[in-house]
Amino acid sequence: MESESTVQPDNNDHGWQKVTYAKKNKKKNHNNNHQQLLPNSHLNGSTSNTDSVFAAIEKQSEERRKVLEAQRLAIDDDFDSEPPVRSLKKKKNYEDSDEEVVEDKVDVTDDVDATKKKVKKPKVTVAEAAAKIDADELAGFLVDVMTSYEAQEDIQLRRFADYFGRAFSSVPASQFPWVKLFRESPVAKIADNPVSHISEAVYRTSVDWINKRPMEALTSFIVWSLDSILIDLTSQLGGPKGSKKGTQKTSLKSPVGLFVVLAMVLRKKPDALITVLPTLNEALKYQGQDKLPLIVWMVTQASQGDLAVGLYLWSHLILPIVGTKSGSNPQTRDLILQSVERILSAPKAQTILVNGAVRKGVRLLPPSAFDLLLRTTFPSSSARFKATERFETVYPTLKKVALAGSPGSKAMKQVYQLIMAISLKASGEGIPELAHEASDIFIWCITQNPDCCKQWDMVYLDNLEASIVILKRLNEQWKEPSLKQSFLEALTETLKSLKRKNEKAMAEGDKSGDQALYREADKHCKVLLGRVSRGWGCAKATVFLIVAFGVGAAFLTPTTVESLDWNRLSEVINIQKFV
Repeated sequence: MESESTVQPDNNDHGWQKVTYAKKNKKKNHNNNHQQLLPNSHLNGSTSNTDSVFAAIEKQSEERRKVLEAQRLAIDDDFDSEPPVRSLKKKKNYEDSDEEVVEDKVDVTDDVDATKKKVKKPKVTVAEAAAKIDADELAGFLVDVMTSYEAQEDIQLRRFADYFGRAFSSVPASQFPWVKLFRESPVAKIADNPVSHISEAVYRTSVDWINKRPMEALTSFIVWSLDSILIDLTSQLGGPKGSKKGTQKTSLKSPVGLFVVLAMVLRKKPDALITVLPTLNEALKYQGQDKLPLIVWMVTQASQGDLAVGLYLWSHLILPIVGTKSGSNPQTRDLILQSVERILSAPKAQTILVNGAVRKGVRLLPPSAFDLLLRTTFPSSSARFKATERFETVYPTLKKVALAGSPGSKAMKQVYQLIMAISLKASGEGIPELAHEASDIFIWCITQNPDCCKQWDMVYLDNLEASIVILKRLNEQWKEPSLKQSFLEALTETLKSLKRKNEKAMAEGDKSGDQALYREADKHCKVLLGRVSRGWGCAKATVFLIVAFGVGAAFLTPTTVESLDWNRLSEVINIQKFV
């Protein structure tokens, strides 16, 4: 019983027991005993060694916490609430302590506000931005611009472009990704983009104002616009290798606005692009596969204003690419063909282009361009590609444009001579289809301009194989040219001269390897001379018969004249013509 009374706890705590930690009490008693041994100076407000240790640890913990917090805020951009109050247990130097160090609450209101997501603006389409442009407001703006920059026409045009740039500044790049659009879309799709979104009233106000600008200011504006667009192109493509990114920055408020204004300028004043043509052909920065879609778009805009200007630009700026290294690229050939196909597909295109084949003394399709077109359309069998058939489709119309002109005019005589030289060379290159087409063109030249026969005589020995092809073709097509008297006279003299040259070469035995060629040429010359003499003699006889019948009819009575068989006489005359 005594043992139980000694063990039983005091009941004054109503059943509750005080929990104590022996380790803590032991440490506390140890500290008390230690303090009793210390001098009084340590008890009067001085800091103990233990306190200094905990202060250093707390300072390190606080610094570490701030670093971690800063890193967390930098990584978590979407953090939207205050960080919770954290507590970290002492480690390392105070592992045997159960006390917790509670951090002070950190005010991160400013950091949270800085990292909040920006409110997304609603996407504005090109059509929506264009619908907000008011024609009356634009007209008033243009009046102010002309007043402010009265003597500076080029500045007026740039301010005009700035107006549309501000109007489309809210349109994001995703709504008009022009680089991707021009590269991947057919020409028909990009032809009216983005100018088709402009209202009729705004468009009419704009082009009426553009029409009054001088040509010099318009050409300057076209070059400035193209340069600005190419800077934007370079920034999107990343620039050439080795160049520093960001070295050129575009000042465009909106590419959409500049494309709209440039399209309106080219449609209303397409001649301005012809003035810029030498610059585009000479400067390397305007050339290359990456710029071709943009150049095709510009030519398409000009052709919308004037179909003849469009074909002129195509033949002088785009077609020559076929003869370059990049011309072998299928995408390049496709763009070149799409451009001319759109021009030729316009209503009454052939009539317009043939009648306007010569524009201000300059041919829409010059002989040099026709030469390239001829060889591209009729290549060797091994050089044919998928686009060849498309060239064959557009070739007949382009050929008519290339050969159109006023017969007998001085300018046209020069064209005959140039095209004759081109066709003569092509006839002797050993490509059957090319030789067939080129020889036909050669014969056409000498029938239109008999002086070409003399030119042929002069270059005959240097083009023997080609001349044989032409002589053979003349024999096959004899009926058509034999009806032209001026041609018969010139051809007779030329054939006699060629025959003498053949006989001389065969007699001298010159270039024994060419003896077979001279013999073949001489054979064709003799056959043609026989036909020419018969045709020329029959032509003279026909003229004589007509004159004789005319004179005789004057002395015949009406009854006698009516009794003559005129149908029979007509048949006789026609037979004599085609002997």
